[in-house]
Amino acid sequence: MAEKFHSDDPRLAELDGFRVTVDPDRQRADITLARPPYNVVSMDQRDQLRLVFEALDADDRVRVIVLAGEGQHFSSGGNIRGFLEASPEHVAHLAWNVAAPARCSKPVIAANRGYCFGVGFELSLACDFRIASDTTLYALPEQKLGQIPGSGGSARLQKMVGITRTKHIVMRSKRITGEQAYDWGIATEVVPDAELESTVDGLVEELIAFSPLAQRTAKKLLNDTDDANLSTAMELEGHCYSRLRTSDDFREGVHAFHEKREPKFIGS
Repeated sequence: MAEKFHSDDPRLAELDGFRVTVDPDRQRADITLARPPYNVVSMDQRDQLRLVFEALDADDRVRVIVLAGEGQHFSSGGNIRGFLEASPEHVAHLAWNVAAPARCSKPVIAANRGYCFGVGFELSLACDFRIASDTTLYALPEQKLGQIPGSGGSARLQKMVGITRTKHIVMRSKRITGEQAYDWGIATEVVPDAELESTVDGLVEELIAFSPLAQRTAKKLLNDTDDANLSTAMELEGHCYSRLRTSDDFREGVHAFHEKREPKFIGS
């Protein structure tokens, strides 16, 4: 049964515009942006989201984290007036806060539908998997405000789709559909809107069946080698592979394979 998230950190005593639940039986946590109808993300909310991801990363009950939006839209973006009111020092931390899903050692799934603009898109890009419904529209519209994406959006997007498509999205403030995002390699899957939750549920079940140690290792390796040259990436992969060979989970996986049974991984 899912239970409300609790933290002793006074900065999380009252969550600003989102809610968090933890379901130990399903080994998942859900972070839901909850300022409908558009789930606008405030400046303070970005700070709190970072703290929540860090807390869930340290929670042994949680194997997978799902980030979603309440209602018909994931998020239309940030609180525009908040940018004018925030100090330069605060704004300088935006990208670090929004990158929390990427730094989290556990798999993070973004469940996208409707508007996924600005920081909503940037948060999703920092996740490991983006499941888009057929209602999803992605955009980085900051050019319309005389700005550029400030929380890693253009940088992450360029890594995924290259400079030409990134210029199309960023410099023209173009919206792209979930289907187009899938074709371009941004979305992991695109599904009918009515199937978004069940598809995410299925992915969670799939991920928790793997070794948590191997999952954490794979995520860190892939993130760390994203901008590495081939020889460096292969060297790091070899070191990670070698370490996993001594793990209990690898031994269990090999035995289960030969015994034709499902493995029981323990994360060590």
